[in-house]
Amino acid sequence: MRQVHLAVLLGFAAFTTALPSLSTHSNNHRPTKNAKVLILGGGVAGVIAARTLHHKGIDDFLIVEARDELGGRMQNYTIGVPGKQYTVEVGPNWIQGTQTGNGTANPILTLARKHHVKNQYNDLDGSITTYDYNGLKDYRDLLNTSIDQFTQIGAIAGERVKMQQVDLSLQSAYGITGATPKNMYEAACQYYEVDWSPDQNSWIASAWNNNFTFDTDMGGFSDENNLCIDQLTLEDDTTLTADYVLCTFSLGVLQYGDIAFKPTLPAWKMEAIQSMVMATYTKIFLQFEERFWFDTEMAIYADMERGRYPIWQNLDHVKFFPGSGLVFVTVTGDFSLRIEGMQDSDVQEEVMEVLRAMYPNTTVPDPVAFHFKRWHADPLFRGSYSNWPPSFLPGHSENLRATVDKRLWFAGEATSLKYFGFLHGAYYEGLNAGEEIAKCVEGPACTGRKHLNSVIDASPYPFVSITP
Repeated sequence: MRQVHLAVLLGFAAFTTALPSLSTHSNNHRPTKNAKVLILGGGVAGVIAARTLHHKGIDDFLIVEARDELGGRMQNYTIGVPGKQYTVEVGPNWIQGTQTGNGTANPILTLARKHHVKNQYNDLDGSITTYDYNGLKDYRDLLNTSIDQFTQIGAIAGERVKMQQVDLSLQSAYGITGATPKNMYEAACQYYEVDWSPDQNSWIASAWNNNFTFDTDMGGFSDENNLCIDQLTLEDDTTLTADYVLCTFSLGVLQYGDIAFKPTLPAWKMEAIQSMVMATYTKIFLQFEERFWFDTEMAIYADMERGRYPIWQNLDHVKFFPGSGLVFVTVTGDFSLRIEGMQDSDVQEEVMEVLRAMYPNTTVPDPVAFHFKRWHADPLFRGSYSNWPPSFLPGHSENLRATVDKRLWFAGEATSLKYFGFLHGAYYEGLNAGEEIAKCVEGPACTGRKHLNSVIDASPYPFVSITP
């Protein structure tokens, strides 16, 4: 059997079998070479793939992970002054779509229940206060309108699918439906719904991504979100050998070129990787000696500059960490990249400028603790989650998860057609990859995943040639 060789170009930690407890153990009796399966990356997809192999009776695998712990983008940070410290999640924070009655539960909710991870319903739309740069200003009616607009846009996307009409950007969708924001308040409410730049989001894929998670009529889990409030080194150029390799590295890492494949990946795979977008989502945490801000769970800040520290969450709330003095603000996209290039002190100064504008009649002190994670700059991630742009076609998605020569497999939230960007997308993709690789290990029923040599436009171009 032909073997796959991986040159480890970064400093990695190699873990042996992932047991049902999801912990890892060293095995001094097994060499670091010639495992049956190498799993590259110890995030959710990698760990679930390993667990699946174990359940299939296959323990001859290694998880190759660059950090000294598993979890991937599921990372926490201890913030606070001595005697008042709390663990906050800098990565995925919500179980998005939980369970309706006795219906299908989100697998992340099932894991949280199994391992007694405390999570609390987060009323994102009902418990909210709104501000602008002059202080408190009530425009919650515009938020309700924005929610209705997003629902309408999703319904029209469904009609476009039935009619086999081309995909467009969410920005185009808002324009077509007459919902383009006319002022900074409408823009802030739209931002709250979309989390991202509408021109970078697919209209149709955004609709199915939302519906397959939140709409029970489409097989979704529920429309609720729960906030989670719990909480051996190989040298450079080491070569590991295996029959099968499962790559669960972040899409951003694959795009950035931090990992070199030899031989190089085929053109169809590279096009798929480079056609998707890696989004960046940044939570900025602040701790104060005592709370002076809104009593609700959430707040929106409207500014003339779209995306300037707009979404605030109160962690010093009876449902979360009462008495903690914690609050965090979220930025995304280009604004995230901007602050990653700044000193922490400069970012803190900007955040405090906004917070003081929200409370012009309050003497707002400086925070006693401040922290945010630079996801885009981190060479192990290069962003927070994948995003489906209008130019990314279903054929690209098929090629992103397709195998190379039936030996090199790919899995992660980015390879999920339905659930890209979601933690449960990574779970399902790891589960599926583990099941399929097990078939390959066990016998001749190894089909791999098919790919398209070329992703073809749905309609012919109007010109035969556009070059001399």
